Amino acid sequence: MADQKSKTNYILQSVNTKNTFEDAGWMMVAPNEEMPSLIRAIYEKKQLDVKDESFGLYKFSDWLPINRMLEGSSAPTTYKSEGLARELGLSNLWVTFSGYWPEKGVTMETCSFKETEAYSVCGRLEASNEKILNVASAGNTARAFAKVCSDNNIPLILCVPEDNLNALWFEKPLNDCVKLACSEKGSDYYDAIFLSNLLSESEDFICEGGARNVARRDGMATTVLSAATAIGKIPEYYFQAVGSGTGAVAAWEANLRLLEDGRFGTNKMKLMVSQNIPFVPMQDAWRAKSRKILPLDDNLARKQVEEIVAKVLSNRKPAYTIFGGLFDALNDAGGDVLTATNEEAFEASKLFEELEGNDIHPAAGIATATLINAVKNNKVDKDALIMLNITGGGEERLKKEKELFYLKPSLVFNINPEGNEVREKVAALFKECKV
Repeated sequence: MADQKSKTNYILQSVNTKNTFEDAGWMMVAPNEEMPSLIRAIYEKKQLDVKDESFGLYKFSDWLPINRMLEGSSAPTTYKSEGLARELGLSNLWVTFSGYWPEKGVTMETCSFKETEAYSVCGRLEASNEKILNVASAGNTARAFAKVCSDNNIPLILCVPEDNLNALWFEKPLNDCVKLACSEKGSDYYDAIFLSNLLSESEDFICEGGARNVARRDGMATTVLSAATAIGKIPEYYFQAVGSGTGAVAAWEANLRLLEDGRFGTNKMKLMVSQNIPFVPMQDAWRAKSRKILPLDDNLARKQVEEIVAKVLSNRKPAYTIFGGLFDALNDAGGDVLTATNEEAFEASKLFEELEGNDIHPAAGIATATLINAVKNNKVDKDALIMLNITGGGEERLKKEKELFYLKPSLVFNINPEGNEVREKVAALFKECKV
């Protein structure tokens, strides 16, 4: 199926103004609009036709803004919980799992739902593209994009904090078209984004776009499509840990499409999103009923990020404020921003593995911990239809079964590098790259 042409028919729409326009390539914003707003894909097919499992993630291609299908993808899987549900006294708990769990039919080699983003974003890229894809990440996103780009010969520069290098493991050595630049030790995800932004000022690079990229959000939205099509209904509650909030926005958008489809119910899922104490900027803003993230000192933020176990939840500039972002999603669908400690995440992860049968990532542990707390505090009805989005898992198992290879940085920059130097040094890395 590699590079199979499968252009999905869609137009784009500004969330703020509702203006629609054609996708003239790699569009991230609505033309001629001053107010920052996400844009959405409006698909020609209003009812989702799910293809067979051989298509991997692309079985949901009706609602993915892609120009081609790439080799090697896997879709999330959804199943009804028995062990955890029984422990919590829940009658209708469903787990949507992204990661490595072959017995349940999901084989994401990077063990993270970030693969749903990477296969969708890279599928949106035209095969004729000659620019270098530019991605900033705290770890899991980098691993997913590195795998997809390596397997499909797509030039890629990753910008990752040097402290997060242990996240860049792979089942096989990567293609030379994938390069890594780091912000120095003591930096965080925000610093990696700054590095990536410097590269985006050059025409040699094409910025992946983060939350603004409709392909990233609609790739992540396949978790909800997996749940709704497996259950036959839209869940009442949606639990997920958030770093940028993009996954929860994607879930909300998938919900809106399912309403339009008409076969899965008429309700909006309450978005029960969670952060890792003490780094909780979105909860602080939500509690203050503020569309804007409250001011946070850079040094304090870095200190808080050092303390959290779920490093992927460390985004200091999340998709919260922008029109169509998490603030709007929470206001429209309902829900709350919850929190859990490192210790609660550890205990929840241990419980999940014991009762469900697979290890999960720290971020998924945070989500599971907040579900446990919500049940204890009577925030959810025990007979409610609940979706727990396990955004990564099976890593410990995979690492025991496979030989691993680690990506080493080609360049390491200080926290405030000079733009021209960054662009020149990174561009030089690709001069010998055979793509």
